[in-house]
Amino acid sequence: MADRDSKETKLKREQEKQENQERFREIREVLRRNKITRGVTPEKLRLILEELGPTYIKLGQIMSLHSDILPKAYCDELLKLNSEVTPMPFEMVEDVINHSYRQDWKDIFEWIDEKPLGSASIAQVHRARLQTGEDVVVKVQRKGIYDTMARDIGLLHRLVKLMPPVGDFKNLVDLGMVLDELWEVAQEEMDFLKEAANMDEFSRNNADIRYIEVPKLYHEYSTSRVLVMEYIDGVAIDDVAALKAGGYDLDEIGTKFVNNYIKQVMDDGFFHADPHPGNVKVRGGKIVWIDMGMMGRLSEKDRRTMTKGVQGIALHDVTMVENAVLEIGKISGRVDRMQLNQDLKKFLNDYGSASMGNIDIADTLQALMEIMKRNHISLPHGVTMLCRGLTHMEGVLAKISPDINMVQIAVTRYSEDYLKNIDWKKEFERSARSIFRSAKKGTEIPSLTTDVLKEYLNGQAKVNVDLHSSEDLSFVVYSSVRNLVIGVCIAALLVSSSIICTTGMKPLIFGIPAIGFAGYAFALACSVFLVTRHIYNKIKNK
Repeated sequence: MADRDSKETKLKREQEKQENQERFREIREVLRRNKITRGVTPEKLRLILEELGPTYIKLGQIMSLHSDILPKAYCDELLKLNSEVTPMPFEMVEDVINHSYRQDWKDIFEWIDEKPLGSASIAQVHRARLQTGEDVVVKVQRKGIYDTMARDIGLLHRLVKLMPPVGDFKNLVDLGMVLDELWEVAQEEMDFLKEAANMDEFSRNNADIRYIEVPKLYHEYSTSRVLVMEYIDGVAIDDVAALKAGGYDLDEIGTKFVNNYIKQVMDDGFFHADPHPGNVKVRGGKIVWIDMGMMGRLSEKDRRTMTKGVQGIALHDVTMVENAVLEIGKISGRVDRMQLNQDLKKFLNDYGSASMGNIDIADTLQALMEIMKRNHISLPHGVTMLCRGLTHMEGVLAKISPDINMVQIAVTRYSEDYLKNIDWKKEFERSARSIFRSAKKGTEIPSLTTDVLKEYLNGQAKVNVDLHSSEDLSFVVYSSVRNLVIGVCIAALLVSSSIICTTGMKPLIFGIPAIGFAGYAFALACSVFLVTRHIYNKIKNK
């Protein structure tokens, strides 16, 4: 029995190994066919990912979120990735449902439309009707998708280690980090019970808002691989013609849409991360949010820090903005505080003085992302998802109500909430303490100035200067000192070898002492090495 189990295990491993090798060859062939060694342009990257299939499409969608570490051209191109993939046959859909329910799906559903409403990398959606008569939507996970993605992620990790820095793409983004994030996000999306929990939480958070609705979830028919929810026969939120035909006020819809999203972000810290028109509908005068597979979270600390950053931009306070950036970001290298400060000053000069009605959120966010990228600072996952969500929001508003300014609504809402919740007693006490401390320290200024002048006149004044050199200057100084030390050592070696040659020390090589000959040879080798490296570096820098 043990031998048979051992043989089956060995056979399974061999089969997995063979499948991995075949997939590896397929990936390599796609890369070769697209001439990856000639560089990776944004369009070429998108085409490669689409050709490689669902796992790689999802990877590209995750990468498109990272405009803090990936150039804008790549993010914009990856946003074009077609999430619609070839649907799996209905027989497989039936198999997944039957396996999840441990019974025939016909015992639960009156019918399921064989043609899917949509088919994505992880799941596809079918319209159906329960035996009890309710029209529903059934979201079914792709058969074997977990094993497929796990295998592909493992192969990609191996490929990243072997990947040369073609087109400098490997140096632009930490692919290992993106793969880890992809797997984490994909596992959450593949667990439909997690999405069900998201729907419940979102519904609770918005229960008191009359104009917001969430599809009814049928918990009794939902599993980790099958999700059943109410069918929403509404109008897409950006369908201007249909909304006008239905008698809707587009400005009212746009304002409510923005207000609710700001509430999700700043009040709940739990927001829809993919609010594109396909995921937001209007039905019966209400805005209906659907598809809770991709949700974002912001901690209380992140929300406070973002508020400080917004205040800093409003007050044109570069120090406040800088502290907010460093507090919320993840630092992946050495940050040049002076350079960061200069970048943020320019940012405030360009955007901080603009009126609220003229601020372009997408451009402003992109400019801030570029600054963080240059200074080796990346954003936490929740903030990158928020940036993507805000871009989608602005796109929807541009279609249905271009005169509405999201920033102005956000500032007004924040100001109202701040004034409503402010504790005036505590604020007065805090201000009084600050004024008292300032006044007390102010009275010490004349005496401190007198002490400084006395020390200066007595020759006792000291000034501490903290100099920070740039990386280029540090390298030049280091190289110069290193070459100087090596040169002195070679000179000392030549002098000592010459002294030894004046003696009659044996053994002899070419008539001179062997130790002296060795010294000359070593000095010559070092000199040739230095000259060769100098010539090579000059050619390389050209």
